[in-house]
Amino acid sequence: MKRILLLAVMAIAVTAVSAQGLGLRGGVNFSNLAGDGVPDDTKMKTGFHLGLDYEIPVAPDFYFAPGLLFSTKGAKSEWSESGEVGGIAYEFSSESTIVLNYLEVPLNLVYKPLLGEGNLIVAFGPYLGYGIGGKVKWDDGDESGEEDVTFGSGDDDMFKALDMGANISFGYMFASGFSFQLNTQLGLINIDSEGDSDYPVKNTAFGLGLGYRF
Repeated sequence: MKRILLLAVMAIAVTAVSAQGLGLRGGVNFSNLAGDGVPDDTKMKTGFHLGLDYEIPVAPDFYFAPGLLFSTKGAKSEWSESGEVGGIAYEFSSESTIVLNYLEVPLNLVYKPLLGEGNLIVAFGPYLGYGIGGKVKWDDGDESGEEDVTFGSGDDDMFKALDMGANISFGYMFASGFSFQLNTQLGLINIDSEGDSDYPVKNTAFGLGLGYRF
């Protein structure tokens, strides 16, 4: 996986010797974890993505666009309970957040027909991700803390480092080169470190991004 990421960076660097076709991307992510291995009370977590891509013409209005992004994903969980025991009211609450940091290589096919003075953007394709860090944070009112996320397949690891899924994006690029896009990602492989196929854990996300094409 590290070799794939290195090759992607080298390919973008070589093709970007002339800046034409190079694009900068950044925006906000709304991510969650999905699957039978995920508690029902998980909620979306806000994160971000930042990186670049390079458009290579393959046919009229069609481009192949490999890229490299730093992307934060994960999920939040909130739990509360209240009641009364012996005439005394009580209330407990807790909150936890999982932050997963990835290097991602999107490999999109982009359709960019003229629309007005700019271009419509429709992009789709696979992505490869590699976990490079993260945090698990918790707060139950009486105690709070955090610990580092560990990636691997060992008994003490939390998540697998490799992620893979599908991208879909819709947007518009103005004649100036600036653009906005609505992005959706669907993780297709189980990232649970134990790899239990009956209780999978998968990344999901959508977000809004801004970009500039040189």
